[in-house]
Amino acid sequence: MKKELMMVLLLAAAGSMWAQSGPLKLRPDAFAPKEETVDAKAVTMASTVEEMASWDRYPTYETYVAMMQRWAQQYPDICTLDTIGTSVQGRLILAAHIEGNRTADLYRPQFFYSSTIHGDEVTGYVMMLRLIDTLLGSYGTSQSLTNLVDETAIYINPLANPDGTYHRGNATVQGSVRYNANNVDLNRNYPDPFGTTKAALQQENEAMIDYFTAHNFKLSANLHGGSEVMNYPWDCFTSLQNPHPQAEWWQEVCHRFVDTARVYDNSHFRDVYQADNGVIAGGDWYVIHGGRQDYVNYYHNCLEVTMEISTVKTLSSDQLPAYWHFLAPSFINYIAEIHNLPDGVGISDLQPPTSDLQVYPNPATDRVTVVGTATDAVVSVYDVGGRCLKESAGPVVHLGDLPAGVYTLCAGGRSAKIIKK
Repeated sequence: MKKELMMVLLLAAAGSMWAQSGPLKLRPDAFAPKEETVDAKAVTMASTVEEMASWDRYPTYETYVAMMQRWAQQYPDICTLDTIGTSVQGRLILAAHIEGNRTADLYRPQFFYSSTIHGDEVTGYVMMLRLIDTLLGSYGTSQSLTNLVDETAIYINPLANPDGTYHRGNATVQGSVRYNANNVDLNRNYPDPFGTTKAALQQENEAMIDYFTAHNFKLSANLHGGSEVMNYPWDCFTSLQNPHPQAEWWQEVCHRFVDTARVYDNSHFRDVYQADNGVIAGGDWYVIHGGRQDYVNYYHNCLEVTMEISTVKTLSSDQLPAYWHFLAPSFINYIAEIHNLPDGVGISDLQPPTSDLQVYPNPATDRVTVVGTATDAVVSVYDVGGRCLKESAGPVVHLGDLPAGVYTLCAGGRSAKIIKK
């Protein structure tokens, strides 16, 4: 596949560099933990799949699961349903895998959308459900969307924190909360490549890490609410302290997203005071640690951005169609950006990895097994600072004497990232 920009519905373009005006005013990590009062809002629920047809309702949990299952049944040639894992309370964390022309012997780059890691930020939840429906329903009728599905392996996880979203039970998203059932902020719980503390991984994040490890995603996005801004990495640093190596590319991509959305409604992506242009480096907004964005960029060779798509976390359900109207072209264009990845840091290599060690289980508690090495091969274990902590001969590596964290295993010139729980 030629490495060229395959924009589907691009109606606006941005310059290559966008400068922020004025001095940066950093905020502490206290932005999001404000809970909205949603009981007074017009939040209508759909208790059947048919009631979601107008897309002006939120699905009950059972309706959500039924929608995901029905799509896989209706479009078996291009859609399969993955179970990423389960939440603390046993709800399913699901992803739709959409990929056309599967009989062709063609490698397709893998793309990932994920929404609502914060359970009360549910605009993206419905947007991703409608995106799945649009991609599947347009296959074979829209040439541009058919091409996109044929040339890209698309994975969409509409709901990463079902326990937070259905905090009051499966029948309503009213009273949803930011945290999971253990009262943990899942977007502060990922292994932090730049931090010193290692929090105990929550069940939902363990499952998501396993899913990333099992795939070769090259571009992804994590959808949030509470503001409207495209937040690109790093989150752990300001851009003056440590700019992302692909910062210029990120600015161009984020501006294409914002500018296209503004063609349909020019009032959006204007509420973050340091980012009148709708784009900001995460740490320039406010610094966080343990976020998924930095984890994915650093450990999985995948470019991930945080999309803050609605100033209100839980929209009145009758506003959902209007948000889809101005966001849908940008969502589709962002998928197409995977065919325009930047050079450098290995990210533009779209071939399946062949040199990585295969290690299982990962994450692990006390030991891992390395596959594909000689039985007496020496396996070295390094910490994130590059220090060799131990060496062992043979395929089984014991980790029980190491603290919880992220490590690199090396053997025979190959390596793999592992997580010790």
